[in-house]
Amino acid sequence: MTTQQLAPLQSYEPFNWSWRGYTIRYTVKGSGRPLVLIHGFGAAIGHWRQNIPVLAEAGYRVFALDLLGFGGSDKPQLDYSLDLWEELLHDFWTEQIQEPAVFVGNSIGALLSLMLLADHPKMAAGAVLINAAGGLNHRPEELNPPLRFVMGAFSQLVSSNLLGPFLFEQVRRKSRIRSSLQQVYRDHTAITDELINIIYEPSCDPGAQKVFASILTAPPGPSPAELMPRVAQPLLIVWGEADPWTPIAGAKLYQELAEQEPERVQFRAIANAGHCPHDEYPDTVNQLILAWLASQQSGSTQL
Repeated sequence: MTTQQLAPLQSYEPFNWSWRGYTIRYTVKGSGRPLVLIHGFGAAIGHWRQNIPVLAEAGYRVFALDLLGFGGSDKPQLDYSLDLWEELLHDFWTEQIQEPAVFVGNSIGALLSLMLLADHPKMAAGAVLINAAGGLNHRPEELNPPLRFVMGAFSQLVSSNLLGPFLFEQVRRKSRIRSSLQQVYRDHTAITDELINIIYEPSCDPGAQKVFASILTAPPGPSPAELMPRVAQPLLIVWGEADPWTPIAGAKLYQELAEQEPERVQFRAIANAGHCPHDEYPDTVNQLILAWLASQQSGSTQL
């Protein structure tokens, strides 16, 4: 079964948009000021299933889309990069939204949100960064020599026409997905069969293995430290403190900025939450987002 055949989750209705000849799956719900939700690596629109209806019912027009290569979007054999997805998001905004939006991203989606704020300030009114990634992949200098060698060797094997498909089959097994999620979700009761399927089912689509290999060998892209000096819009930083992938130490840049510019930048840490607090503790994250949006609209900074 491919993702094109899946029944839609009740929290959103899927639509298709054509971009450069490829089909991009997206959804839109509600009316009002636009919010754009951007998922992380391996995820899809469904990862926002507990956020979309709440944000929409609060008076916002909520967009979410599956990045090219993920979810229900096409999975062509390309050189994937943050720049490619930034172009996709820019064109989606130009055609579908056309007014300043608040971008809400998790992990790589948060880094993409930061790129949009820095590179396209006219389209971005602000952003909510949820456990923002430092790059699409680790930079060599971020890894010690043994791990640097291991990761380099694994990337070569994943790209191999002979071994790549075999390795991908192991990675995408439901039991392996569950095991990986148990590392990054502190509350294991949030790891439901529905969540497993959101990640597993797109991996069955033609081209998924090549997408996986391309992304693992892609350049890391710009770092948050490089982008932040060019960002002037208001920010809400949400961080799951128990995240092993982007530990709280990685939030130092944002914490310092919140101390220096408290009117523009707010930092909120969530205890006992992992890499995806919007899905692990959706009620808490939804309340934080809505309270921040309300404070910006009533304060000196207008979103």
